[in-house]
Amino acid sequence: MVQLLLPCDTGAMSNHAIDPADEERHEPTSERFWSESYYFDFHDQDGSLGGYVRIGLYPNLGVTWQWACLVGAGRPLVTAIDHHAPLPPPGTLEVRSQVLEADHECRVPNQRFGVLIESKAVALDDPAQAYGPMGGEKTPLAFDLEWETDGPGGYRFRDMTRYEISCQVNGRIRVGDERIEFAGHGQRDHSWGVRDWWNMAYCWNAGRLEDGTYFHSVAPRTLDGEELPWAAGYVQAPGEALVPIHTSSAREETDANGFPTKGRIEVGDFHLDLSPLYVAPVLMVDPDGRVSRFPRTMARFSHADGRQGPGWIEWNQVQQP
Repeated sequence: MVQLLLPCDTGAMSNHAIDPADEERHEPTSERFWSESYYFDFHDQDGSLGGYVRIGLYPNLGVTWQWACLVGAGRPLVTAIDHHAPLPPPGTLEVRSQVLEADHECRVPNQRFGVLIESKAVALDDPAQAYGPMGGEKTPLAFDLEWETDGPGGYRFRDMTRYEISCQVNGRIRVGDERIEFAGHGQRDHSWGVRDWWNMAYCWNAGRLEDGTYFHSVAPRTLDGEELPWAAGYVQAPGEALVPIHTSSAREETDANGFPTKGRIEVGDFHLDLSPLYVAPVLMVDPDGRVSRFPRTMARFSHADGRQGPGWIEWNQVQQP
């Protein structure tokens, strides 16, 4: 079963509470594409700097996928992508490979999660190089960042092994010889189950407007790009509880690389125009040869009432044979 394509919740908000025990790793089942994934996005308030980290465990393939990137105004994309890292020791999220060393630590369940990573990244003047050999300039990239829950709590998908948490993000970044003290916001999520990247398409987004309103949605699509009648997500006004949504839509225009040039998302009745800022894509290749392009993009989102704010949006673009 594809992980995203499950019934959405129509129950009370309490049904979305996150079990603190689920912050830790889970026992895999036997399916080839059973995986466990932690995402960590971040962006500053004005959208001039951002990035993300992902650790994806594939125990039945014997590998870890570890990603880290940094984007920003006047900067090349600096990215480290390792799809052949070893699995972490049991009970940990520590990854050591020739490309990077990383640790991901739940410090207080549902409240604080830290990420430490040092990587041999490359700087790409053209993000489309991420779909090829990635022969950019070698550039060290390191994060020492913490995601702290911002608001009353996160959002667990009903009948689905996944949750999302809006966060404040603080810490230090090193890129090349540059040192950056970072303070901003972002999103983290955790999911586990069967996920065949090459048999599913979707659009995911999360961001924060200038008044402190967070939003998030995910909506699956057919491989031909048609949106399916299922969605999940929330809108979280400052100081208020999450309001779950059950409808979502995304319409985008793209260039020859499949990178977005403009678009619009609908998170329930919360509608936002998006203006892409920086693309940090990943090429995903199945050992059997199937290919999917993943143009993860930091964007500026604009509400009709004038509120704006940065965030991240992604599409899984399965490449048809």
